[in-house]
Amino acid sequence: MTDRNCVIVGGGPAGMVLGLLLARAGVRVSVLERHGDFLRDFRGDTVHPSTQRLLDELGLGPAFTALPQTRLDRVAWPTDDGGSVVLADFGRLRVPHPYLAMVPQWDLLDLLAAAARQEPNFTLRMRTEVTGLLRESGRVCGVRYHTEDGITGQLPADLVVACDGRRSIAHTDGGLRPREFRVPMDAWWFRLPRSAGDDVALTPRAAPGRAAVVIPREGYLQVAYLARKGTDPRLRAAGIERFRRELAELMPDLADRVGALRSMDDVRHLDVRLNRLRRWHTAGLLCIGDAAHAMSPVGGVGINLAVQDAVAAAALLAGPLRRGRPTGSQLAAVRARRLLPTVAVQVLQRVMHRGLIAPTLAGRRIGPPAPVLAALRRLPWLSAVPAYLIGVGLRPEHAPPFARRPAPPGSVPARAAHDAPAGR
Repeated sequence: MTDRNCVIVGGGPAGMVLGLLLARAGVRVSVLERHGDFLRDFRGDTVHPSTQRLLDELGLGPAFTALPQTRLDRVAWPTDDGGSVVLADFGRLRVPHPYLAMVPQWDLLDLLAAAARQEPNFTLRMRTEVTGLLRESGRVCGVRYHTEDGITGQLPADLVVACDGRRSIAHTDGGLRPREFRVPMDAWWFRLPRSAGDDVALTPRAAPGRAAVVIPREGYLQVAYLARKGTDPRLRAAGIERFRRELAELMPDLADRVGALRSMDDVRHLDVRLNRLRRWHTAGLLCIGDAAHAMSPVGGVGINLAVQDAVAAAALLAGPLRRGRPTGSQLAAVRARRLLPTVAVQVLQRVMHRGLIAPTLAGRRIGPPAPVLAALRRLPWLSAVPAYLIGVGLRPEHAPPFARRPAPPGSVPARAAHDAPAGR
């Protein structure tokens, strides 16, 4: 490997978007990904309206539209009378894509990688794990790595960007420590069969001590089961039969499908964390996405925030990287730009934890407070507020001019390529 202006650690959504944008700006960039492919199940698969608009600006909208996907335009809470109350209505947003697109993350990453490989300044190294940071005179100046076939080496860089998630090497080797916020729950992900008559809205379910969110996907239902933090050993010790019974009680309309879970090996545990670095950088190193702020799965906003971080970082740092090494103040500008939307979402998630999830898991109340549901029934337009905060955010980022491309000639316009979003 040869010297690069920028080394990006981690080939997730933030790393791939940042790599693509910097390469289009003329910056030499290498993305190092420790896995051999992007095929990891139960990664975040929610692509929000602002991210879809970004893909349009990058000329990738038609290619994204062609990916297998399910479109969700509302989040609805079931009521005792058999109806539902819409908590967030994305269809009310005045944006080019008023829905959440549920797309396997590996398809999105393959799309971004294919676009980035067309840039002569871009290199993607799969099966290459970063094992440490290089330093010179107190400044991070590259990374150490080893490959799947045992090769070790060093890769110098003017800037290292950590996009390697909440267990980022930057937290351990870079000396950056996050502030942790208390969360009441963990999540368990699994699949159930989908039938033609299933509701196409994202539908939460709740009972004393547990909750679930059912997400319709292309060909199956993806389910997030929520229970008190620290209960994974109890669930696994109780076994799959007990877990199936709990699911059948929580989701009686899906009771005939829980047999698809053959063992607890089909149930993936997520240790939910919510944290944020006080500083997102040190000399020669920048953290973005989950490496800077781990998000709760509430709202499914992790991918969107990570991508927005990447766009802001590219816009602010492409020029300094073309000229050499970004200064500390230039790196700090990324956090300054992205701090407000990050804090706002985390505050909203903490409010949801305290006001909705914790009382449900403690058995004190099932579902949202009655006054909230009553207000949404009387004033359904209020459902646009959470839809905007989740789907667009307080500071949506647009592709910088140097990264914009027209859609390929002859491609189908993104809005015309599919029927209207499911459920409307």
